[in-house]
Amino acid sequence: MFRPMRRFKQAVSEEECRKILREEWRAAFSVIGDEGYPYTIPINFYYEESENRIYFHGAKEGHKVSALEKCDKVCFTVWNQGYKKEGHWEWYVTSVIIFGRARLVNDRKITEDKLRKLALKYFPTQEEAEEVLARSIDKTQIFAIDIEHMTGKLVSEK
Repeated sequence: MFRPMRRFKQAVSEEECRKILREEWRAAFSVIGDEGYPYTIPINFYYEESENRIYFHGAKEGHKVSALEKCDKVCFTVWNQGYKKEGHWEWYVTSVIIFGRARLVNDRKITEDKLRKLALKYFPTQEEAEEVLARSIDKTQIFAIDIEHMTGKLVSEK
């Protein structure tokens, strides 16, 4: 169903992909938007490795909610900060591309748990995370992406 990676010699292991999902902070989330146009937005996310799922938050209505109501197939892309080899100018960056199905999480207990984990990843203190959680939980939608296919690739910008 999914194409094999064309540049297979640049493929990284599944464990390297999971490491990037655990450690990185920002990603691009893509849906099939209005009139069939792709719609991609930058997001903050939380990777729940034990569930093989990505969680992120957003508004309870809008373009991505409407798009997901029509088609739940999504693409999620994340990349690391990269590195340079000594004496070289080019960056080496590893990216992870995920294809999956996204859904809205409507269970309050799950929403609170995932929103808390998301907040703890980004806020400097647990107190600040709890304060924002208490203030925003009723107007925040949690989204879950069930990972169906994942590939990772190390590329050189040269």
